[in-house]
Amino acid sequence: MQLVFASNNQNKIKEIQLLMPNSIQILSLEDIGCFQEIPETSDTIEGNAILKANYVTDKFGFNCFADDTGLEVEVLNGEPGVYSARYAGEQKDAKDNMDKLLANLKHSTNRNAQFKTVIALNLNGKQSLFTGIITGQIIDKKVGTNGFGYDPIFVADGYNKTFAELTIEEKSKISHRGLAVQQLVAFLK
Repeated sequence: MQLVFASNNQNKIKEIQLLMPNSIQILSLEDIGCFQEIPETSDTIEGNAILKANYVTDKFGFNCFADDTGLEVEVLNGEPGVYSARYAGEQKDAKDNMDKLLANLKHSTNRNAQFKTVIALNLNGKQSLFTGIITGQIIDKKVGTNGFGYDPIFVADGYNKTFAELTIEEKSKISHRGLAVQQLVAFLK
């Protein structure tokens, strides 16, 4: 089975392909000739996942899935949330985003946060949603070189390493995206 993943983010594609059985081949937006930026105009993570999946199905006619992910920090009332990728501006720079978040948390002892991923699957005319959440803490400096996004400053509950210190295989088993993809795979079987 071929499924379009509504993304050109190679890091996400690699993570998701690792979790998929060999019977499911993931195609990127580039693979189907979609080079435009899909608008993410919803004020919820669920809404943006749905917008992206519907865009691909409506414009290209493919069965597909899309995800949206946000880092939600308790003391910041859920920020950066839906704006996680562009928290420090439209340049979508991970270093700038982490620097802004760390500055906003500088005087806070509450470092509770969660990563939330929602996957919207459009398959044979029906839509299904899958949600993965992992809770943890924002540490006060960047540690590790693996991963992407906020991984160098997030430590999942029960762990003593940041996501950026874990291998892609270790992270995929426990991460928000990994949990959502596991639900997707179980649904597709």
